[in-house]
Parts: sequence; structure tokens; C-alpha cells
Amino acid sequence: MDIIMIKGKVKFTITIDPGVWIFDDRKVDLKTYFQESRAPKDDLETYTKEVSAHWDREIREGAIVPPTLKTEKVFKKTEILTGTFGMPLEPFLGNAEVLPEASEVVFITKQGEIVLSVEKAKIAILGFSKNGKPFKEDGPVHLYYGDGSNRDNPVTNIEEILVR
Repeated sequence: MDIIMIKGKVKFTITIDPGVWIFDDRKVDLKTYFQESRAPKDDLETYTKEVSAHWDREIREGAIVPPTLKTEKVFKKTEILTGTFGMPLEPFLGNAEVLPEASEVVFITKQGEIVLSVEKAKIAILGFSKNGKPFKEDGPVHLYYGDGSNRDNPVTNIEEILVR
């Protein structure tokens, strides 16, 4: 089975399909993700800095359409076909709307249960591909703790996510 249910103490039971995540802009590169700093982001500040940098560049150079658009598309395709990716769990828990009384998230696997606090689950990453291939034998996803402490030995064979 390639889909996973998030259910339990949530307002909405949701089904997630890791097979379509390859096209999602929220995916992260697992080869570099745990080496990067995890400073909290202020979306407004980030947006303001990006727009400011773009505006400054246009003032200096003029509005230029990048000539490498075709090259970038080929690079993206190659990256997708060979990359190792994961997806933050937080947006899915947000969409399910975890109820205030919930205290833990249980990852039900073929080997047993892995229990994380809701806070730790929100920063967890669900790996869904390695070297461009989905996890068929021990998937559909692998659980990586947000601190990367299990990046070499992720939780595998996840069948269901239960919030309780």
C-alpha cells in the first residue's frame, strides 16, 4: 500500500500519497537537509529580503529574462530523477488540524509503534525517495527525526500515523 492515513485526535482524517510528492515544492533534499541550519523563518522578512534583492538587481542590470530557462528545466528533471527527497510532516499535521488535547503522534510500522510528541512530529521529515527511486520494500516513507539523529537509520515500514 502506497498511501498513509493520518487519523486520531484530528479534526480531519487525511490520506497522504507520497507518490506525488516529487512534484511538490515543499520537498527537501535529504542529502543536505540535516547539515543546513534550522533557524526559524519569518515568512514576511524572507519575502521582503527576496523582493528587495530582486528590485536592486533590476535597478542595476535592468529587467532580464534568464537565457537559461531550458537548461534549468533539464537540470530540474535530472535532479528529480536522481535525488533523495523527504517531505516535512508539519503541513500535513496542520491540514489534519491536530486537536488541542492531542499530545503524541504514533507511527505504526510493521515492527511496532514509534511515539513522538506532537512538537517533535511537526519537525519530522518523511523520506519518500532515494537516488530517484521510491521506497518499495520498506516504504512508502521513512521517518527522519527533525534533529537528524536517525538519518542513517530511519524508521521504515510506516503503515499509519495516529494522533492521540
